[in-house]
Amino acid sequence: MTLPPLTTLPPPTLPSAPDQTECADSIFQQPWWLDAVAPGHWAEVTCERDGRTVARLPYVVRGRPRLRMLTQSTMTQTLGPWVQRTSDGPAGLAREHELLTELEAALPPALAFSQQFGPTIGNALPFQWAGYRVEVRYTYRLNGLDSTDALWSGLRGNIRREIRKARKRVEVVEDLGADRFHDVLSKTYARQGLATPRSVAELERLEEACARHDAGVMLFARDDAHRLHAAVWVVWDEQAAYYLLAGAEPGLRTSGASSLLVWEAIMRSREHTDVFDFHGSMLQPIERFFRSFGARQTPYLSVTRMSPAFRAALGARSMVHELAARRSAAATTAPTSGAPPTPPVEADTRWPDIAELATIPARRFVRRSQRPPDA
Repeated sequence: MTLPPLTTLPPPTLPSAPDQTECADSIFQQPWWLDAVAPGHWAEVTCERDGRTVARLPYVVRGRPRLRMLTQSTMTQTLGPWVQRTSDGPAGLAREHELLTELEAALPPALAFSQQFGPTIGNALPFQWAGYRVEVRYTYRLNGLDSTDALWSGLRGNIRREIRKARKRVEVVEDLGADRFHDVLSKTYARQGLATPRSVAELERLEEACARHDAGVMLFARDDAHRLHAAVWVVWDEQAAYYLLAGAEPGLRTSGASSLLVWEAIMRSREHTDVFDFHGSMLQPIERFFRSFGARQTPYLSVTRMSPAFRAALGARSMVHELAARRSAAATTAPTSGAPPTPPVEADTRWPDIAELATIPARRFVRRSQRPPDA
């Protein structure tokens, strides 16, 4: 059976949620964060019980109506659903299944869905039952930030040496501006032969939103000659702090500044939360760097579904990005620096560019429950 072409779709309805909501497991699910990273391009589906929201699933809409994808911003490590927890055991799990099933069924038609659920959501079975692909990914987390001595003793020896070395060469300063941060970030991408995917305006918009909510800080390592060696951006809420973006001056990567900035980010984060999330990584050199801070491997779920045409286009594009990632990983294996510059690059290669798929015929994204028996 030939499915009718997807000719018209109503634009997504922006939620009338307040600037901040309690129905969130992370900063990335907050309305103000989504407004900053995807202004005018996000929506959500919710489940209500007795007039109260008991589950919600925000998503970012990418592409034109005929090429719609439900996903998340490349400035966001995880998104996924929030579900109110009421009880443990079989009854609690059954309720979670019910709510997740409702959220999935309420999603609008699209060619593809691709999100990474936060570590607090370990259940994606209703999505798998509906035909989605569920894969395990890993981040690294420090749990328990109250003891400086315990955190310091948890560092690998080479990281402690890098930090001590950097303290003699640079000072740590805060909030020199999104333009200075973008400059350092751009040099990180340029060293790998890549264009910087984020503009100064995008960084400024998010920085302003974080400042309004006291939700993060940009840290810079600067020497006596006022040269910036490295920069780190950490954001936080009560649940966790996140190592969002980082960059380093290619010619100054041996100063240990990046390791020092990570340490200082952890120290500042513990004033707001008890968890520090390194925001990945699945790339081996970066994983080794994050693990050297004593962080524990923490799984989270990647949940995707896409039409055949979309999958073919994404496969071709992924081959290009895989080659770029290998070059990036190879560039970080030298033992002269404790600061791999690739985390922002890895985050950006997870999501396809819908604009590049404009020449591919669109097909309706149909759930199994909606598909005709002879389709």
